[in-house]
Amino acid sequence: MTFKEIFKPSIIQEWTSLLKEKGLRAFIKEKGWKIVIAVFVFYLVRDSILYLIIPLMIAQGFICG
Repeated sequence: MTFKEIFKPSIIQEWTSLLKEKGLRAFIKEKGWKIVIAVFVFYLVRDSILYLIIPLMIAQGFICG
């Protein structure tokens, strides 16, 4: 078992293999727009926390202050 197999859930492995084999258009047809929107929202929230909220809290002295 490789490092990627341990930390990458089977559903994500399935999705990435589908994307690699058939492309984005086939992925959207098979899985639907809900999956694409869910991934987009996940990264939007994650990046907002990482790059906006945490630096703002550090600057205002809430963290490490």
